[in-house]
Amino acid sequence: MFLFYKDTKFKEACDIGFENFSRYKKDEEFISLYALSCLEVDYINRLAKPIAILRNSKESRANSAYFSVILMQKKLLYHAMIDGYDLSSLKLPTTKYILSKVFDLYLQLGKHLQKDRYLFKDSTDSRLSYKLYLIKNNNIQKIVIEELYNSKIIKIHTYW
Repeated sequence: MFLFYKDTKFKEACDIGFENFSRYKKDEEFISLYALSCLEVDYINRLAKPIAILRNSKESRANSAYFSVILMQKKLLYHAMIDGYDLSSLKLPTTKYILSKVFDLYLQLGKHLQKDRYLFKDSTDSRLSYKLYLIKNNNIQKIVIEELYNSKIIKIHTYW
């Protein structure tokens, strides 16, 4: 798994970690690397078990908190976009992860009428923007974030 991670083959590292999770569930370095790999390929739902397990070292607890913030932001954004839940009163920690950036931009809207699509400008790079919307695939609604650079798609992130 480490070699795949080192070679930026994050999907392979995440899949190997998933397949071997029960064998290495007491190895917090393995669990952290597995979770980081999954995060790189937007498999956020796979963070739930590592969040619960990572607790024995300062680094593990920090990783657990980091993963928790991202998973919570995904769940809250999903709830807001599908159910119209008002997030305007929330004050939450943030990360540099793409979902966190978009979550923060969504929060800045405050209480608002829901739209089908949102377009946000990055606060540090005017050439970077994010398009946020929902799609329905096999009766499952999914959050989509398009990362745009000079209005051209550079990456698409899908979460459910």
